[in-house]
Amino acid sequence: MDDERAQRIGTRVRMARLRRGLTLKETAQAAGVSTGFLSMVENGKRLLDSSRHIAALAEVLRTTPSELTGRQLPAPDRASADAHAAVPALRLALMGAGLWARPPGPPPPESVLAARVAEANSRYHAAAYGVLAASLPDLLADLHAATGAHTGHERRRLLRLLVAAYHPATVMLLKYLNYTDLAFIAVTRAAEVAAELEDPAHTALSGFFTAHVLMTAGSPGQALQHATDASATLEPHLSTPAAHALLGELHLISASAITLDRNRSGASRIADVLGHLKEATALAKRTGESRAWHLNFGAANIGIHRVSLNTDLHQYSSALAAGSVPQAGMSSLPAGRQAAFHTDLGRSLAHTRGNESRAVVELLTAERLAPQRVRGNPLVAETLRGLVRRRLPDHTRRDLQGLAHRIGMTSS
Repeated sequence: MDDERAQRIGTRVRMARLRRGLTLKETAQAAGVSTGFLSMVENGKRLLDSSRHIAALAEVLRTTPSELTGRQLPAPDRASADAHAAVPALRLALMGAGLWARPPGPPPPESVLAARVAEANSRYHAAAYGVLAASLPDLLADLHAATGAHTGHERRRLLRLLVAAYHPATVMLLKYLNYTDLAFIAVTRAAEVAAELEDPAHTALSGFFTAHVLMTAGSPGQALQHATDASATLEPHLSTPAAHALLGELHLISASAITLDRNRSGASRIADVLGHLKEATALAKRTGESRAWHLNFGAANIGIHRVSLNTDLHQYSSALAAGSVPQAGMSSLPAGRQAAFHTDLGRSLAHTRGNESRAVVELLTAERLAPQRVRGNPLVAETLRGLVRRRLPDHTRRDLQGLAHRIGMTSS
């Protein structure tokens, strides 16, 4: 054994652990190793040379493998890798091939399918993309088989479940994994199902998710048009709280599309965004905190949008002011939405000199809440590339390099 190297690595591991304020036992348990093993490593009696152990310790200690060992390792993110590995099967499901591979026999009962749809959407909101992606092909195949086996009211109920399985779970999963083309196929499949329902609310819902995908595809003008058309379809039919909540979501997606439309002047974009926020706020007073359509409309989510919209408009002081207001109901929102708040607050902080350390803290908070969503976010990578060029305190730079490693960037 290279005793000198073992001592050097052990000292680095111990110093990284102490910086985090973790005990030997806490670190070992979180990394999946024994306390005795970690003690031997820290005391230079055991060489830390397993890639799996190095990656696990770097993850727990929020640093890079090179910080621990002096050598680089590929970024570990098994959950994200699992999500991407499941995409080929999901692609086949969207093409209809999942039905051909489905075992023969009757589809599951409606109650079982409803529970699986609810679980899929919960996994989406928790940013548990790996397990969600693996579950969707069979779920979509079973739902299509079930709708094909029923008529009348039973078929309509199953069609509504199928729409709910397509979005948000399938469409938004593919959006955040950066498969925009597949997300568009999924939203098109959902629109075909919604059309059979002949229900204005479901038609508007399809417009809402189509707008999401078009924004990601780089077409904010078309996204805004779809959201506007969906609002016009829905407005004559505001007979339920769920319909009011959906209209509120349409105002928020319209505002998001406007921030990205570079063909409009900055003043015009700001004025129209504020108008949509005003409308959404008025609707939230009617709905309270709504979970209709497997979405999260309400004052808390509007507060999150105030931060993100101002960040995208480069109104960083306004974003920070919005982020400083205590968000009632924030803790009740799913991890994915909370992570969005901290991500966008971190982005705005990164654009204001002197707030670099706070920016990194916010981005790390977002990662802790929803690691798969944050690590796949190109705006996070863009923010980190800007921060690495700044003069930073040593502890902030270590945190920054650790996050850069985990999202697959080459840190410097």
